[in-house]
Amino acid sequence: MHVAIAGNIGAGKTTLTKLLAKHYHWDSHFETVDDNPYLDDFYGEMERWSFNLQVYFLNSRFDQILKIQKSGKNIIQDRTIYEDAKIFAPNLHAMGLLTNRDYKNYNSLFDLMENLVTPPDLLIYLRADIKTLVGQIHKRGRAYENSISIDYLSRLNERYEAWASKYDKGKLLIIDVDEIDFVENPEDLGKIIDRVDAQIHGLF
Repeated sequence: MHVAIAGNIGAGKTTLTKLLAKHYHWDSHFETVDDNPYLDDFYGEMERWSFNLQVYFLNSRFDQILKIQKSGKNIIQDRTIYEDAKIFAPNLHAMGLLTNRDYKNYNSLFDLMENLVTPPDLLIYLRADIKTLVGQIHKRGRAYENSISIDYLSRLNERYEAWASKYDKGKLLIIDVDEIDFVENPEDLGKIIDRVDAQIHGLF
């Protein structure tokens, strides 16, 4: 079984991935942030490094999914390949930070990869408002994220909502994280687990 967690920067994907992996004894796969050679450059000069960053993410996510499919294990994944192609890349293109030529090239790569991967059995979308996202981003204190603007986060949120509203590749569970604290409050985590249970029991 393959479960994936989607959501904007700072929504809590990595934390929830770890908590659910521990609870269900699933293997976990995380986004390669610390080893990413483009992130610092990207946030410092988005227009110059957008294409490089998006291709890096696309390649690493594709490799990750192939390994997930071959493993035969129950796996939970932090972020999906669809977010790269349906949210981040088109957002950069719309902002004029990704040229038409690069965007077309990127999409052709994604289309090729999408034909070779299987969607997750369950997608968990963490919905969060800008205040929540900014609070989480500041709390974790990654230096390269200091330059992320409210406008950038807002644009991404709009695209996440549009994408989630039309998602049809499998089961979708939407969790509003603004009013809950699944890290400090065991009851909030328990409610999420109950909702996940209700979804995955229908997968077998």
